[in-house]
Amino acid sequence: MILSLLFSSCSSDLDFGQIDDLKLEPAFVANLAYFDIPANKLIDDGGNHVVDDSRGFDVFKDKFFNDHLRKAEFNFEIENTIDRAFVVSLQLLDANDQVLQTLTFPVPAYRGTANVIKFPTEVFENQRLDLLKKTVKIGFKIAISQGTPLNSQSLGNLKLKSSATAYLIIG
Repeated sequence: MILSLLFSSCSSDLDFGQIDDLKLEPAFVANLAYFDIPANKLIDDGGNHVVDDSRGFDVFKDKFFNDHLRKAEFNFEIENTIDRAFVVSLQLLDANDQVLQTLTFPVPAYRGTANVIKFPTEVFENQRLDLLKKTVKIGFKIAISQGTPLNSQSLGNLKLKSSATAYLIIG
């Protein structure tokens, strides 16, 4: 009798079709851009000036990533220890250097206390995500407000840290 109990078992039908319903939704976090500009590199005569730079951004060349990306979020933090206000603009550029989108961040002058600004998350979905996928370069424009002229002896830094979170749907 004991042997008959050992050889009998309960089982249920397996549904291997459930794999067709599998949907993976991974999220990836990565650094987006970073700079740290010393005040003495922003030499000016006290008027409004613009520092301009652009860098390649080829993340959307990967077809798999491009096809499965459903949402992206950009986070920005700027620290200013320079006694001047700035406007930092991030431009998303296409292959023809045409501006697809501009993100603008006003930065107050340093007044001796902590001056770290965390800006609201920029969310890219739907049409805005379609524009983001056309981006091949990220450009930076830093407009220096009027004030006491900066020179080779000027102290402080303007720092930008940013990250991107990419949400994919696979399945």
